[in-house]
Amino acid sequence: MAIKQPDLTINISNHQSSLQIFKAAASNFISSLSGKMFTFGLGLMLLDETHSAISFGINMIISPIVGLLCLVPIGNLIDTYPHKTVLTGSLTARTLALILFAASINLFTATAKLIPIVLFLIIDAISTTQSAISLSSILSPALGVGLYSLVGFSGFVILEIVATLASFGIMLTMKFHYHATNQFANSQHAPVTSHSQFAKFHSGLNYMRSRTMIKITILLSVILNFLYTAVTIGIPYILKDQLHTGNGPIGVLETGSAIGMLLGSLLLTLLPPTGQKRLFLKLIIPVLILDSQILLLGVLFMTSQAPTGYALLGSFIMGILAFALVILNITFQVYLQQTVPTKLLGRVVATLTTVNSSIMPIGTLMFTLIFQSTTHGGLVLIINGILLLGYTLLLLRPLNQAIHSEQP
Repeated sequence: MAIKQPDLTINISNHQSSLQIFKAAASNFISSLSGKMFTFGLGLMLLDETHSAISFGINMIISPIVGLLCLVPIGNLIDTYPHKTVLTGSLTARTLALILFAASINLFTATAKLIPIVLFLIIDAISTTQSAISLSSILSPALGVGLYSLVGFSGFVILEIVATLASFGIMLTMKFHYHATNQFANSQHAPVTSHSQFAKFHSGLNYMRSRTMIKITILLSVILNFLYTAVTIGIPYILKDQLHTGNGPIGVLETGSAIGMLLGSLLLTLLPPTGQKRLFLKLIIPVLILDSQILLLGVLFMTSQAPTGYALLGSFIMGILAFALVILNITFQVYLQQTVPTKLLGRVVATLTTVNSSIMPIGTLMFTLIFQSTTHGGLVLIINGILLLGYTLLLLRPLNQAIHSEQP
């Protein structure tokens, strides 16, 4: 069901292309490194202040809710306006929010710190920018643990403001090229009404309803995201509050995860493109690996280990898990780009992201209660791995049938 796109060529010199790539890489590295460190430091600070398993899950509650509320305008915005305009507005709002956050965070103590944190995360979630997977993902957990001990959370906030401004400055020097006949050309002067907003959104929704493959992957990814929240909020809580390992092993596991993500990205970059060939295997094998690694992670936490043992074995498991996860994500994103018309892609991706993550606030709250009501957090992960494996097996046949039904 591949959609053939018109052959519209933009003439860009090799020098311009190289310069754009360098600027994009530099901007992504700066924003990704500081952003991941900031998120990591935020989680550690909340865990120290509240000793609650929800500390690393606040963002998983806020982002999906904001995404759901902003689904229609954001999806249409990406498909309507030039990307540089969208990025400029997004980064401006985020910079101002960071400055206000830095000025107010120390006015609150203990659980009251959640007030400025939630307000900042709401604004941050509205931002449509996404950081590329890069070396910054590997450096951020290790640097995060060290800087958190050295300068505290206030240092993270200041660093994030400086990094956002630097990334913003680089972005402003970049030249974005557009097709003369693309959808931005006539949208600048078109009046935006609530009717037109919902009409555009509805057209994207109708398209998704016509795609069996998209509906099946939603069924899989919603449950996957729900159960995976236990991993995200559970690892720091189990290691620090149940196994009393301190912050070090948490950073090592996060670093192992980042290395796995980077290796997965590099593998897909180096391998020759195969299009939609063997799509079923490229989707289902990573899911089965992910299921098994969640189970193994639970088994590890149920055994008696020194902090070094948890760190080394856990980082290896997390590396394999993240490797499978990034293969799964990139494979499906490429599939969408190959089969969804460009004029609908922004709305389809925004809708999928929102639907898939909409279950995460419920998962975060539920697993927070579960982890804090048991002293065996590893057992929770074992049960999750088994449930996810069983659910995946149930969807094997429907997924395979959906893929074959949409192949040309």
